[in-house]
This record gives sequence, C-alpha cells and structure tokens, in this order.
Amino acid sequence: MEKVKIADDISNAEATKAVSNSTSNIPYGPEDEEAVDFDNRSVSDQEGQEKLEVVFHEDAGRRRKASLVPSTARQPHGLRRKTQCFVHSLLEKYEGVPIKDHNISYEGMAQEKKVDKDPKNGVSNAGHESRLLTKKQISDMAFGIRELAKKLVQLQVKLHLQNIFILSKAHDETLIPNTREITEWLLTVNSSYNVYVENTLEHNKIFDAKGLLHKHPNLEGRLKFWTSKLCTEKPQTFDLVLALGGDGTVLYASWLFQHVVPPVLSFSLGSLGFLTKFDFDQYPQILTRAFDEGITVSLRLRFEATVMRSQHHKDKESPRDLVEELIGEESEDHYTHKPDGTHNVLNEVVVDRGPNPTMSTIEFFGDDEHFTTIQADGVCVSTPTGSTAYNLAAGGSLCHPDNPVILVTAICAHTLSFRPIILPDTIVLRMGVPYDARASCWASFDGRERVELRPGDYVTISASRFPFPGVLPMERKSKDWVDSISRTLQWNSRHRQKSFKEWSS
Repeated sequence: MEKVKIADDISNAEATKAVSNSTSNIPYGPEDEEAVDFDNRSVSDQEGQEKLEVVFHEDAGRRRKASLVPSTARQPHGLRRKTQCFVHSLLEKYEGVPIKDHNISYEGMAQEKKVDKDPKNGVSNAGHESRLLTKKQISDMAFGIRELAKKLVQLQVKLHLQNIFILSKAHDETLIPNTREITEWLLTVNSSYNVYVENTLEHNKIFDAKGLLHKHPNLEGRLKFWTSKLCTEKPQTFDLVLALGGDGTVLYASWLFQHVVPPVLSFSLGSLGFLTKFDFDQYPQILTRAFDEGITVSLRLRFEATVMRSQHHKDKESPRDLVEELIGEESEDHYTHKPDGTHNVLNEVVVDRGPNPTMSTIEFFGDDEHFTTIQADGVCVSTPTGSTAYNLAAGGSLCHPDNPVILVTAICAHTLSFRPIILPDTIVLRMGVPYDARASCWASFDGRERVELRPGDYVTISASRFPFPGVLPMERKSKDWVDSISRTLQWNSRHRQKSFKEWSS
C-alpha cells in the first residue's frame, strides 16, 4: 500500500526526527498486499502501519513531576507492528527529498508501550501518555504535528479504499434510511468496497440488512458491522469514516477512535455545522469526486486528559496540600497519585461543581507553576476546535483551528477579574480539587465519561499525539472556518448603514 509521510526535515531536522499521521490507505502494489480475513481479523503489516508517528530527542531531559506513574487503564491491546507511515511516503514523492529511515518513529503507540526512564532513580516504567513527556518532547511533538498539518492541507491525496466506516447520529431513527441509502450506493458502485455500519443495525427493521442482501446477492460478505471494541483494538482496519449527523456525530467519531483516527468525511444532517462540511443530498457527486480526485485533510489538535486519583498514605497523619504535592517539596514522591483513565478529546475538558450546591474550588497549574486558585462553577479547557462550543457559551474567544493554543475559560467565576486566557499548546495543565475543598468536582471529556473528582484528585491536560484528521471541501478549504461561523453563528451579521446622500441646491 502506498502511503504519505512527513519528513524529519520539516524545518529543524536536528530537533524533530519525524511526525506523521496516516490519513488513508493507498496500495503499494499486489506484491505488498495481504489478504484480510474479516471474520478472524488479521491486518497486514502495511495496513497496521498507518497511524500517527512521533519521535523525540533521545536526550530528552527529566520526566515531569507530580506522581507521573504510568497508566495501564484504557489502553488498547494488540501486537506491535512495523513502522512506516502514509504521510512520509507521499511527501517524499511530493518534495523529492528521500527519507533516511522510515522506521524511526513511535508509530506503534496505539498498540505498544514505550519505556519511560526516570533519570533520578533509574527505574523504567511503561506508558506512553503525554503527561510523562518533558517540556522539550511536548514542544517537539506539537511542532511536528503543526508542520504535518501545514503539509497535508496543501496536498490532494488520492484514495484507494477497501473498508469504509459509516457512523450515523445515535438514537435518531430518521437517519437510518440515509444510512441504508449510502451503504447500498457504496456497495454497488464498487465491488471492492467493504462497508461497516453499527452492529445495532444488523437486525434493525428500518435498515433491513437481510432485505438489502436479498436485493443484491453479490453483496454477501461485504456488508459488515462494527463495534466499539473493533474501533478501539483495530482502528487501522478502516480507510475512511463517513459521519452522518451533526457536530456531535463527529465528536462521537473522535471518541470511538481514541488513538489512531481514520480520515473523517462528515455530512451535515444535524443541527450545527462547524465540523460537518458536506451536504448529504450531494453525496454521490461528493464521494465520486473524493474517490476519483482525492481528498484534502485538515489535522485538528486533540487533548489527552488523564484523571489522577489521590493515594491514601497510611503513615502520614499531617494535613495534605495538593499544591505542595504537585510542585512543592513532595513533587518527587511518585506515590501520592495514580492514574485512572486517559481520554483523547476534540473539543474540551470541563471541571465543574456538578450537583453540588456550592461553587467549586479548583487549583490550577501550568507545567511546574501554580497559576491560581479558581472559585467558580467550573473551568472549561478547550482546543481551538472546541472554541465554538462550550467555550463560546462560557464567554471565551473564538479561535481558528490552525492556532497552536489552549483556551481556558472560567464558568461563572465569583470574581470580576477572571478573564479568559489563551495558553500555548506546549504547556501541561493540571486542575485539581484541594484537600480542604467543601465539595468534590466533576470532570467531563467532550461531554462524555463524566467522573467525580474527590478532594486530592486532579486532571492532567496536554496536547495529544493523536490529532483528528478531517476531510475539507477542496473548493473552499481556505475559508471553510470563517464560512462556518458566519453561517452557524451569524457572526458579525447586521444591517448595513445607509450611505449619505449629498444635498444638491
């Protein structure tokens, strides 16, 4: 399969070895292809190599402080696969610059664990979370992803598809006929396509899978059904995701593919349209053009958020201080907290008071510095993509998705001076509930997986190694974001002032 890869010469070859993300599966040739048994799934090395890759300096300094123990929660399990990325190969052809070594990357991070060495005590721990990275590593990673995004948005990538994933708006029966329509079209337009729909549709009377196969007997074995487990364990199975719904459906795609994300082409069938770029009524023309001419991919920054739980100290009777444990004298103690789940989010991480009648008290940290203590209903930490969602409703700034920033907005702060703040995407934020807080807080990730943060717990937020690749309309890719806020929010829309008319004597 032919792929595209970003070179390690993307501006400072000495600083960044390679960063890349697979945005499609393109065949190398018959000799490199391996048959796939979809009942007993085995993915070829080539197909398994299409993921985000990030490589950092080998001389990366110390680990971050504050109980940076490795997390084993919610990590997909699978075999380690060889490394070679789609993006490197395309840019190699596009720019004519050969890549010295296609294998110098952490492309297999979705399946494997890497070693994190603590230079202080010489103990090796397994884990690959961004919270374990040094400041330099995170800066290199963020820089590499931004450079990759700039490259990809200038390229038109021609697809060679085999497995197409269809995601419909959940719990909306009115969209099931649309799902069946586009499924039938894909299966009949090309005999090599396999189409995956949600497993709940297998016996759905409206979708009528048996009727579809009876109508087209030659489709037997090519209509398949996906589960969340398949998305988690083998995301490299899918070449393209077609999202049918609103922005919430696109967020659900991000949630399903927590690590490697296939390119997502979203059709607007919902209420909002910031992330849904295409009109469903024109799907035959849109998909035919995409398959024949190629697609343009935009990489969106995602956050990696890890919940850290406070550990009970049997031999410690004195009152505990969260600030002291994270950045003070106790910051070197790796046993004060343990991780409890990691999430990659496209929009925002919110910590709020939940059902508690009193406002939240939240300690807010950036890297190894205590920024402030927040007393408010909560805090919204948003990506540029999420700036038009909860962040906007809370009074935060609109932000173009190409900006390398993190937006922090208080929710109903009990002060007149807490203004929204914009921070670089290379910073690691931590929001925690102090031990002496009156009540616990609640954290949510893209509005999902709401968990309680008890006194002493905190959430670590940093740039994710796994960005979200969305397909852009080629004819308006340069002005797509401005068009979306003008159309959806009626941004700066008002009646034009009348012109002056000169008085004539």
